[in-house]
Amino acid sequence: MKKILLSLGAALLLAAGAQAQTGYGLKAGVNIGKYSNDGGSKNNTSFHVTGFADLPVASNFSIQPGVSLQGKGDKGTYTTGNLNGIESTRNTMSIEIPVNAVYYIPTGTAGSVFLGAGPYIGFNVSGKEKLKGNLGNYTGEKDWSLKIGNDKDLKAIDAGANFMLGYKLNNGFIINAGYNLGLTDVLPRLNGTQANRVWSFGIGFQI
Repeated sequence: MKKILLSLGAALLLAAGAQAQTGYGLKAGVNIGKYSNDGGSKNNTSFHVTGFADLPVASNFSIQPGVSLQGKGDKGTYTTGNLNGIESTRNTMSIEIPVNAVYYIPTGTAGSVFLGAGPYIGFNVSGKEKLKGNLGNYTGEKDWSLKIGNDKDLKAIDAGANFMLGYKLNNGFIINAGYNLGLTDVLPRLNGTQANRVWSFGIGFQI
C-alpha cells in the first residue's frame, strides 16, 4: 500500500510539473493565398487567428496543438468557356486543427528562434466568389456563396502540412512566418487538383 501511495504521489507531482510547464499562446496575422495547378491563380490576401498550447516533451522541443480560423482563396481570370475574360475573387473561411512539432534554438538572453512543422485538418465553413466583367447581358460585378460538399463548389474538408519559422522573445512576444501546403483538392468542379498554397505572416504572444 505504501508503495502504491508513493507511486500515485510521484505521478501527481509529475503531472503537476508538466501542467506548470505547458504554455498557451495566441497568434494572428495576414494570409497570402492561391491554389496549385492553376496558371491563372493569383495571390489573394486574408487573415488568420490561432490559439495553441505549447507542450514541452524534451529540451527545446515542444508539441503545439491548436485551433485556427483561416481565411484563404485566390484571384484570377477565367480563360475558357462562357466566363472567358471574367475576373474572379474567391474567399474561403475554415476552422483548422494543426499539430506542429516545434524546436527552439536559444539566442542568448533575448529569446529563441523556432522552427516547426506538422499536419493539419481543416473544415471549410464558408466561401464566396465574386465575378467582375462582361457577364453576358450584364457588365459589372456579381457574387454568390460557394456550395460546400464533396461534389459541390468547395469541399467540406481540407488537409495538408504546416511549416513555420519565427522568433520568440523571453517576454513571450512572437514574430512568425509560415507556409500552408494543402494536399487535397478543395475546388472539385475545376479541372485538375486545386490545393491551397498559403504564406502567412503574423505576431502573437505566449505565456
